[in-house]
Amino acid sequence: MPPSGLKLVLVAAAALIDPDGRVLLAQRPQGKSMAGMWEFPGGKIEPGERPEETVIRELREELAIGIQEACLAPFTFASHRYDDFHLLMPVFVCRRWEGQPMPKEGQTLAWVRPREMRDLPMPPADVPLIAQLRDLI
Repeated sequence: MPPSGLKLVLVAAAALIDPDGRVLLAQRPQGKSMAGMWEFPGGKIEPGERPEETVIRELREELAIGIQEACLAPFTFASHRYDDFHLLMPVFVCRRWEGQPMPKEGQTLAWVRPREMRDLPMPPADVPLIAQLRDLI
């Protein structure tokens, strides 16, 4: 157990950016923790898995798209303490993928400009990423 007594949860996410400078967000479905919140697609890093592999696997499972590892550019990371765990999340930028993103796990998808993200409810770990994306795009 870490010194803080909180479990460390490792996840990886991607900011998919379309040619118009919009970023794909997914709304967490009812029944999941933080239901209704908008987030960057991704998921938990499995044992023995690299963050890049996690993003490729999760986006294939969640959105039915294919991503080549060479198209993932390391962007930033989020480190956030929630009440019952600490989240560490590397975030990648991706501008090229195969297929059209489709919701496969009951989530709602939206292409959003970074300046509009502040109007959406997002998990606390994701909020600091908005300004960084705005500066990038």
